[in-house]
Amino acid sequence: MNEEKGIGKTIDTIQHHVFSQRKWELEILVIDGNSKDRTREIAEQKGAHVFIEPRRGYGRAYKTGLAHVTGDIIVTGDADATYPFEKIHEYVQILLDEKLDFITTNRFAALKHGSMSLKHRVGNLVLAVSLQLLFFVNIKDSQSGMWIFKKDALQKIQRLEKFNDGMPFSEELKIEMFTNPAIKAREISSALYTREGQVKLESFRDGWKNFRFLFLKRIGHTR
Repeated sequence: MNEEKGIGKTIDTIQHHVFSQRKWELEILVIDGNSKDRTREIAEQKGAHVFIEPRRGYGRAYKTGLAHVTGDIIVTGDADATYPFEKIHEYVQILLDEKLDFITTNRFAALKHGSMSLKHRVGNLVLAVSLQLLFFVNIKDSQSGMWIFKKDALQKIQRLEKFNDGMPFSEELKIEMFTNPAIKAREISSALYTREGQVKLESFRDGWKNFRFLFLKRIGHTR
């Protein structure tokens, strides 16, 4: 929502020629939260299919987007140019070569200067450790929004509509993927760049929601 400064750069960094060389069809979906700026216009000019989702929520946007995906492999990320979309063909190749079902990325492997405040680093560390202790999922970045996975992996976990509509969607998806014995999942090193445009994350509120959700999910999970 309102990402006109980052959406074009995000799409442009995708190495379209590599996808063509490997004969991989590429579909770009943008889920727009009813932006008031030029986000949709720029995305469409760059060849993206834009779907408007007026209902608020990070998870809600993903549910809508995943319902419209037609490809066999899905790559996700934000529209603010923070994720390394120039490397997604490499990540897809890892998924194929290692016969994985789900990959999540570790942004802390290469944080660029100014990409994440100290407050956010500490918050992410607390949430990652909590996830490890509560669900025995050994990943370093529980909040990363860049995932690479086979579409059919979604059929092996709980229905999308059961997922949280807010920020906890990210950690809930990882819990579902990493704790399912029928899914081969892995975390790989990635990077995080400086954001384009205005920061929308509300540190304390969103961090608390994620932290609280982990404990509620743990109770439901053990039952």
